[in-house]
Amino acid sequence: MKRRYTFSLLLSGALLFSCAHPRLDTNNFEWGKIPQQPDFSWTENVGSRQLPDSSTVVSANSFGAVADSTVLSTDAIQKAIDSCALSGGGTVTLQPGYYLTGALFVKSGVNLQISKGVTLIACSDIHCYPEFRSRIAGIEMVWPAAVINIIGEEKASVSGEGTLDCRGKIYWDKYWAMRKEYEAKGLRWIVDYDCKRVRGILVENSSDVTLSNFTLMRTGFWGCQILYSDHCTVDGLIINNNIGGRGPSTDGIDIDSSTNILIENCEIDCNDDNICLKAGRDADGLRVNRPTENVVIRNCIAHKGGGLITCGSETSGSIRNVLAHDLKAMGTSVILQLKSATTRGGTIENIYVTRVEAENNRRVLGAEPNWNPKYSYSTLPEEYKGKEIPEHWQTMLTPVDPPEKGYPHFRNIYLSHVKTTNVREFISASGENDSLRLENFYLHAIEAQAQKAGMIRFTRNFNATEIKLAVPEPHSMLLEENEQSNVQIEYVRTVSYQNTAENQAN
Repeated sequence: MKRRYTFSLLLSGALLFSCAHPRLDTNNFEWGKIPQQPDFSWTENVGSRQLPDSSTVVSANSFGAVADSTVLSTDAIQKAIDSCALSGGGTVTLQPGYYLTGALFVKSGVNLQISKGVTLIACSDIHCYPEFRSRIAGIEMVWPAAVINIIGEEKASVSGEGTLDCRGKIYWDKYWAMRKEYEAKGLRWIVDYDCKRVRGILVENSSDVTLSNFTLMRTGFWGCQILYSDHCTVDGLIINNNIGGRGPSTDGIDIDSSTNILIENCEIDCNDDNICLKAGRDADGLRVNRPTENVVIRNCIAHKGGGLITCGSETSGSIRNVLAHDLKAMGTSVILQLKSATTRGGTIENIYVTRVEAENNRRVLGAEPNWNPKYSYSTLPEEYKGKEIPEHWQTMLTPVDPPEKGYPHFRNIYLSHVKTTNVREFISASGENDSLRLENFYLHAIEAQAQKAGMIRFTRNFNATEIKLAVPEPHSMLLEENEQSNVQIEYVRTVSYQNTAENQAN
């Protein structure tokens, strides 16, 4: 991790004793000329509302946890957590040192404290992570537990300034080997689901959960997934998944069909989406039909990764009411990425992103309702037809009926006060066709130095005002099939330059 910025140093242990969040003055945000000012009243209710009682302290070492990275301490730490929960809750601590562990399950009323000087090292044996039904990349299926799990609980937390090292490279290597094999067989669409990998943290079907201040690194799969949960806070996490290799699917934070979420003061370096909002995939996601909504993201830094803020590609239950502000994207591929597929369905709407500083990006805004077809659409090769196939293959192959239910919709998107240098392309925003347009986009007060202007296609009411674009070829924006558009760009000619961002090869 390169460095921390001053606004990300809000890491006081006092957060364990109070859940009061500073009131957000949304009157300070500027969106340009818009039909009406947004209603941000919902932002007052995001985040965890309560934390575990800190008066009781239980030492996992007294239950047999050993600061020895060659000795498995899973059972001892779990016994400490269970004992703490049975006694009414409190804080579970560990003496400084390195602890080898498999899956841990934090219970209601318990704060698992990973203090400074403590490192939890994830066991490399996948059998240390019991399997159960969860949701993975948009569908419900059987999958290994995460290293730390909070499932069906309330008023629980994981805190401290220590480290959770997931040692995930074994899963990265496994995936790339399987990916090569599966692509040769026409199975690119299912390899991500067949290759079981261990998540860093899973919060599922829980409420009033707080994750604060520790370092999460080298996760085998997604870093931190908040699934089917409500009123959760992620504060001050450092997530570094780019150590010792290229980790596939190592998203930083995934908010998955969850509501009233606060993400703040986090710093993320990963090999997939940095902060991603999801809501289910295709027929299975439409069956569940649970949205991600009411999410505030503030004072965060993204380094390498697929997107500072990404909505999708799992959009089936819809993603709405997102406010993201005071962010940095340093070497991040896309600042705001909206992606889906024509079998996903759902709506991405009421997304507000403002006050972003960035450099070395692939794109400022990307909007693709037909994203990555090789991954997004499931087709069974002839050699497998008529044969018994796994349940999750059948789930992926279930058609959306009628097909129109699978059409995603992007509307009411606001992006303002962005300043970035060294961008490959300013914008790529394209609806699918005349009947499936991007609607009501408002870009305002953006300065970008880019190699290309990009394109805007198949939109309705697309607005771009006070845009200052420095490109080698002024007036090179491709504008096609747009209705009621208002695109005002001040072009500044620059000499062509070589983009050196780390992520441009992706």
